[in-house]
Amino acid sequence: MTGDFALTGLTARPAQVWGAVRLVPLVRDEAITDLRLDRRVYGVGDPSIVDVGDGTFYRSFIPHAFVASWETGQGPSAAFGTQLQERPATPRRAKVWLPKRSLRRMARGVDGTRLRFLPMHLAMEGYLALHFGGPSIAWEEWTDRAVREGLSPRTEEAFCGAWVRGLADALRVFEIHPGQCGVALYVADALASVFVVPHPSDYRALHATVLEDMYGEALFHYANYVDAVPDFVATIAAERVSSIADLRREAAGQHDAWGRFHRLMLSGLTGENAYTHQFTYRLGPYELSRFLPSFRLDEENHIGERIVHQDGRLAYCKTFLLSAAQVRRGHLLSRLHENDWDLAATATALHTTPSALEHRIRDSGFESLLRHHVVAALEREGRNGRRSH
Repeated sequence: MTGDFALTGLTARPAQVWGAVRLVPLVRDEAITDLRLDRRVYGVGDPSIVDVGDGTFYRSFIPHAFVASWETGQGPSAAFGTQLQERPATPRRAKVWLPKRSLRRMARGVDGTRLRFLPMHLAMEGYLALHFGGPSIAWEEWTDRAVREGLSPRTEEAFCGAWVRGLADALRVFEIHPGQCGVALYVADALASVFVVPHPSDYRALHATVLEDMYGEALFHYANYVDAVPDFVATIAAERVSSIADLRREAAGQHDAWGRFHRLMLSGLTGENAYTHQFTYRLGPYELSRFLPSFRLDEENHIGERIVHQDGRLAYCKTFLLSAAQVRRGHLLSRLHENDWDLAATATALHTTPSALEHRIRDSGFESLLRHHVVAALEREGRNGRRSH
């Protein structure tokens, strides 16, 4: 299913800035009470291997899961099992191999009205599984391994929020607005992530988990290279105010201007980029799904997951900004898939040559899939319309 992305039911409030980090509160006029989120904490430092079905396994560090609880008509819901816990010390190294722990699925029903799912890992697995099966036709250019195993194993790197300079301090000192149910996080004014939950109490309980989320490599470097971003303050001309009513009018105008500004800032996520949505689980009147972008080169591309009410209200979401290299890999795999993994047809669609396409495949980390001597011969012979299966 394809469609766009909208922050329906949420309004941006004035941002708070700490160094290169800008946090924009997202508030609801009316909180969602029939769906609530809480956190299930896993052992510190334990990497996990998750069975995602069809014999495919996903390995990653997973600090916690979310548990969604929804109402079935017996009364309002409350966050189930939320606890305040002391934060463990931040590890010194970003990459550590530790004993594995197994989880059965990324999204699994706990009982009739609760669902455990792994935040952001649901979306990242969708990106990793992008055309994971490899060539759909056994063209002679692809190795036997490519046809037999596809893109296995497929790996991507991400940075924990604790390693993004200034983020921990920003989360610690920034105020949480009344009615705040989410946040748009910018690093050096690049949109790193949008995090939304159903209820203000859920957000207060889960605010600190932003530090444990995954972020792209570029954002990690932006935080180190950019010392500070400008802070924008409200300005009201004194000559336009002669009464309380005038002050209220001018303040409302500032709020509207701020909202327009942040709609522009979010346009890379909510603009013209068409998303492919994959249904994952139904939670009463809500639906959990993950989404992939159309992989437009040299533009913002976000992956993510969301829970949406049948009336269109966004109850939950997490997004992840792909790096330029990740976008190129997604774009390349999508074009190969669209052309049945035919190198000549794909090269024509990309306005390049099979030899240049081979270099792009190699630079994207998929070199082991190709028989290079066949591609070289293909380039020399101009293909002559002959193919082998």
